[in-house]
Amino acid sequence: MRFASGYNKLKQLNPLLVISEEIQDALATGKPIVALETALVTHGMPQPENLKTALSIEGCVRASRAIPATIGILNGHIHVGLSRAQIEQLSDTRNFPSSKISRRDMAAVCARKGNGGTTIAGTMVIAHLAGIKVFSTGGLGGVHRGGEDSLDVSADLTELGRTPVAVIAGGIKSILDIGRTLEYLETQGVPVVTYGRTRGFPAFFSPRSGFESPYNVETPLEAANIIHHGDLLGLKNGYMFGCPIPEEYAEAGERIQRAVDQAVEESTLNGMDKRGKEVTPWLLNRVYELTGGASLENNVALIENSARIGGKIAVEYAKLQMGKADSTQ
Repeated sequence: MRFASGYNKLKQLNPLLVISEEIQDALATGKPIVALETALVTHGMPQPENLKTALSIEGCVRASRAIPATIGILNGHIHVGLSRAQIEQLSDTRNFPSSKISRRDMAAVCARKGNGGTTIAGTMVIAHLAGIKVFSTGGLGGVHRGGEDSLDVSADLTELGRTPVAVIAGGIKSILDIGRTLEYLETQGVPVVTYGRTRGFPAFFSPRSGFESPYNVETPLEAANIIHHGDLLGLKNGYMFGCPIPEEYAEAGERIQRAVDQAVEESTLNGMDKRGKEVTPWLLNRVYELTGGASLENNVALIENSARIGGKIAVEYAKLQMGKADSTQ
């Protein structure tokens, strides 16, 4: 098999990498693959919703005729294509402590034979190492409110500027400064594209943020074509595709946004806004409390929506790579 020798070489160069047989086969035969993160399992959602959501988004990817590759770190080894049992292990946050893994954390956690859920940045690094081009997630990290003074900027943004993986997400987390985040992505040379009929950029819980993307696409093939042409040009940056949450969640999204604004204000008063990577989980949990759990329903909906769209984009991208689709459309 074409990938078998490549995988063996990867293992020789990186003995920490463990790719499941299903993902090995998909890479070898050119099947569409969608990378999925695990920070939402270990740090983003309460039990048991974290496990339910992780399994649900895998199902959404499969329903789109692509193969999910959930990524995480177990006992110091990087796994691409976690089994259900492994996902269940990571989701048991009470009995199975895990770190939140970005690029900066990988070496330390692997050296200590630790466990971890990968963030957007961490998942991008590993997906690229494994040869996976499409990655679906919930909301992108970004410039925190007040970031012009605190310099609190998510590593997701710099990773998008240097790692050629397409991130399919429900926009930028609305707890952040969306405008400044879009400006930062422009500085990093990252194409920002809305997946929809207009260029209106989504706001995580809500389909509208009041900002616009430079571009929009309406079909999976259009999206895949942008990624494909980046390959042809030899570009080394990533791509950000913003997928608005389905319209039926818009009204609830407006109510949730008011809770977001309150949580952000509270974080500045209690000093949480200066706690680095602890800020986002705290804010999302506080929004969950303020909305009586309603924010979780919107959160799951947007993640599932991104997974379905990511699967469809991966299918079209695989066709382009195999020469079975018209890249001029």
